[in-house]
Amino acid sequence: VLTSLDFIFSFCFFLLPVTLCFMKSGDKTTKADCDTPSSPVQRDFHMRIDQEGRWYHEGDLIKRIELVKLFARVLSVDEAGQHWLRPPVEFGQIEVEDAPFVITALTSAGKREGRVIKASDNLGRDHTIGPETRLFFKKQAAKDADLAESRPYLRLPAGLVARLSRPVWYELADLADDKNDKGVPGLWSSGIFFALQPENL
Repeated sequence: VLTSLDFIFSFCFFLLPVTLCFMKSGDKTTKADCDTPSSPVQRDFHMRIDQEGRWYHEGDLIKRIELVKLFARVLSVDEAGQHWLRPPVEFGQIEVEDAPFVITALTSAGKREGRVIKASDNLGRDHTIGPETRLFFKKQAAKDADLAESRPYLRLPAGLVARLSRPVWYELADLADDKNDKGVPGLWSSGIFFALQPENL
C-alpha cells in the first residue's frame, strides 16, 4: 500500500520535475527539455529525528528502513546547525533532537598505528574512522554546567554527525592502547590518533 509519505517522496523525486516541466512548456516539450529541474520550493515536511536516530513523519514512526535511507541521502545541515531535506524540487527544515544517525557497531583490524576501525550506523552504512571521519566530543546542555555530559560523535560528510551508542563507546574505550603527549588514553585509526576524552578535561 502506498502511504502518504511514499507518495510525497516519489512525487518530489520522480514525478513532479517532469510534470512541472511539461505544464510550463506545453506540447512542444520533450523529455530532454526536462533534464534541467525547476527552482526548488520550500515546504514544511513535518518530519523529526529523535535522540535514538528514529525518523518520524507527522508524529508517526517511519518503519521502512529503505525509505529512511532515501531521505538520509538528501539530508544536510547548515552553519547554524539547522538540518534540511533537499529533494530535487523542494526543500524544508527537519527537526533533529541530537544527531541524525547513531553508531550501533564497530569492527577493528590491526593494532596501534596500524589499526583501522570501521563504524556502522543505524542505517547499515559503514564509516571508516580517520582523517575524513573524526571522533569528537560534544557537551550536552544541562541546568548545572558542572553536570553536563560530554558525548562522543563522529563527523560525517556534508557536516552531518553520528552519535556513538553507549555500548559502542564502551567497546571503543576497551580498544585504547596508547596515550598522547598529555597522557590521555586513546587509540589509532587510519593513521590518526584519537584521544578518548574531551580535550578540555
